[in-house]
Amino acid sequence: MRKIIVGSRRSQLALVQTKWVIQQLKIFYPDVEFTIKEIVTKGDKILDVTLSKVGGKGLFVKEIEQALLNGEIDLAVHSMKDIPSEMPKGLILAAVPKREDPRDCLVSHSNYTIDTLPKGARVGTSSLRRGAQILAYRSDLKIESIRGNINTRLAKLESEELDAIILAAAGLHRMGWKERITQYLDPNTFIPAVGQGALAVQAREEDKDILQMLAKIDDPFTRTLVLAERAFLHRLQGGCQIPIGAYAKWNEGQINLIGLVASVDGKTVLKYQDQGSKEEAITLGIKVAERLLAMGADQILAQVKGE
Repeated sequence: MRKIIVGSRRSQLALVQTKWVIQQLKIFYPDVEFTIKEIVTKGDKILDVTLSKVGGKGLFVKEIEQALLNGEIDLAVHSMKDIPSEMPKGLILAAVPKREDPRDCLVSHSNYTIDTLPKGARVGTSSLRRGAQILAYRSDLKIESIRGNINTRLAKLESEELDAIILAAAGLHRMGWKERITQYLDPNTFIPAVGQGALAVQAREEDKDILQMLAKIDDPFTRTLVLAERAFLHRLQGGCQIPIGAYAKWNEGQINLIGLVASVDGKTVLKYQDQGSKEEAITLGIKVAERLLAMGADQILAQVKGE
């Protein structure tokens, strides 16, 4: 029996996602033995500082990618939004399974929505993108930075007496915690992170057997949308230290892509939307990014990076 080692972060959500990928592979390869190697990343270790101040790119994937390059694991499962727009040489995005719900959602123990939160309410999030868009929508709210895995952030809703927290709907869905969601946020108003809701299965470019295996669980429709979003991010050279978002969806056979660049305080929010064919996914992402740069996103990016 062939044995394959799958690399994953140690968080409960990461392991749930990795086990799901293994289940999908088992449908096609029931005789293969999969084992999970849990790897602790820098992003998992540093929990007392906001992500934007730690350094941004690759915080949750670098150690796993190194294990893949070293041959310690055969493939790796990540949340797509954690993968920087440029991958290390020798690694490839081998599979992009069907996307979960890409939306952000609000969780509140008092059943508040974004519109019914009291004036001055405290809203927790670890994301500059989420914080900027919340402040743009309601400048009276107070954003509180919360770090940690999904369990920790849900606990902080109570322990830090927050009125609400903002999370990715996909994570709560995968954990089987849909009932915790108070409100799904409209993805056209609150633009998700690039690749949010999608998984990324990484492998070595030279490992043809693994690539052939992973092709079985690749969803070309999801991959195309994610390619457009990632091309947008790559052109802006952004990471989690800058409020950037992108949301691609299918619209009558065309890709509709909306991109966002915002100031951290939410006072300046630039959005641009365009569409193109599936063959134009990458050029569409670049086009939307360049339009935003022309609208003044370059000044926002320079200012945020300077800070």
